[in-house]
Amino acid sequence: MKAEDGCKVKVEYTGSFENGEVFDASEKHGQPLEFQIGAKMVVPGFEKAVTGMEEGEEKEFTLTPAEAYGDIRPELVQKVPKDKLPGEAKEGMIIGVGLPNGAQIPAKITQVGESEITIDLNHPLAGKTLKFKIKLVGVEKAEKKEEPKEAEPKSEASTEEKNEEPKPAEPKPETKPEEPKAEPSVQEKKEE
Repeated sequence: MKAEDGCKVKVEYTGSFENGEVFDASEKHGQPLEFQIGAKMVVPGFEKAVTGMEEGEEKEFTLTPAEAYGDIRPELVQKVPKDKLPGEAKEGMIIGVGLPNGAQIPAKITQVGESEITIDLNHPLAGKTLKFKIKLVGVEKAEKKEEPKEAEPKSEASTEEKNEEPKPAEPKPETKPEEPKAEPSVQEKKEE
C-alpha cells in the first residue's frame, strides 16, 4: 500500500549528521516512528520523503536545515537573570522553559555569568543538515467516521399496509475526522 495524505504510517529510521554520527534511531526507542501524513507531526522534509513510498520500501535522503528544524535563529538565544533559574546552572545543561500556553520546551545553557545565564531556545538540530535511512514498515488508510444509521420513526400503519414503496433514508454528508492541530513551535521558520 502506498503512503498518501491522511495515512497512518510506521517508519524504521536512522538519522545521522553529515559526518556519519547517529543522532537518533527507531531501534533506540524499540519501535518504529508512527505518524499521520499531513498532520504536521514530523518535520516537513521527512514527511515529504515518506509520502508516495510503498510498504516495505527503503530510502536514503538528506534534509537541509530548511526542510528539517530550520536555521539557527539568533533571537532565540537569550540572557536571563541567574536567580530566575533553579539550583546549580551549568554550561551545557538542558533545562525546561515554560511557555504561556503551559507547554515546556528544552533550552540549553550556553554561558553562565555572575548575574546572567545565556540560554539557547533553538532546537538542538536547528541549522544542521540531516541524513536519514528509512524503511516504511506499515501503512494504514485514514479511517472515515461512519455515522450510525438512525432508526426511522414507526407510524401506526406500516408501509405494507399503506401499499407504499419504502423510501430510502436521506443521504448524510460524509464527515472527515478532524486532524490534530499542531501546537505553535519556537522553531517556526521565517518567510523568505
